[in-house]
Amino acid sequence: MLINTKGLTKVYKMGNIEVHALRGIDLQIEEGEYIAITGPSGSGKSTLMHILGCLDTPSSGTYLFRDREVQNLSEDELANIRNQEVGFVFQTFNLLPRLKAYENVELPLIYSNTKASVSEDRAFKVLEKVGLQERINHRPTELSGGECQRVAIARALITNPKVIFADEPTGNLDTKTGNEIMELFSSLHKEGRTLIVVTHDPEVSSYTNRIIKIRDGILT
Repeated sequence: MLINTKGLTKVYKMGNIEVHALRGIDLQIEEGEYIAITGPSGSGKSTLMHILGCLDTPSSGTYLFRDREVQNLSEDELANIRNQEVGFVFQTFNLLPRLKAYENVELPLIYSNTKASVSEDRAFKVLEKVGLQERINHRPTELSGGECQRVAIARALITNPKVIFADEPTGNLDTKTGNEIMELFSSLHKEGRTLIVVTHDPEVSSYTNRIIKIRDGILT
């Protein structure tokens, strides 16, 4: 089992007010699945993704990632999961504007002190995989939105993670470019990768093999 949660809750405190973002989530995800987490704005889907990706911690309940109870892991162990075992793709790309495409892609390896020649070579290979071999020296301001998202996908792939989380990956793209990105995700899934896509777009979720619906912090 890749992901297993039981009774997962998340409560945000804003002064005297408590906001219950998640209200007891039981969820199991096997390796190799291609899943969409869907729901309206404010439903808790991004909160759930942040917890599953070890970017945030639950208020209560249990979360096992590859049979390790996440709540019991140290900050270093959590950082290692984020750097080596999961990859992230966000709506806003999160690229550093001063860096070239390959430099943005190799950042996760640089953070883990990988030898420069090794990280650069791997960055070139994953950029070729996403169809950007001709754009490796271009900065984000010189790339289209779709190309920027491909750079972000290459960055997520460079550590060969167990699972890729994508939060509204087509939200800033036109329909044609968004479909191209989803076709790329489908090809990655066919290679055996686990993908979890957070979206409110039915067209995006139609590419996946299982749809998990969430509303008001509860799976429906």
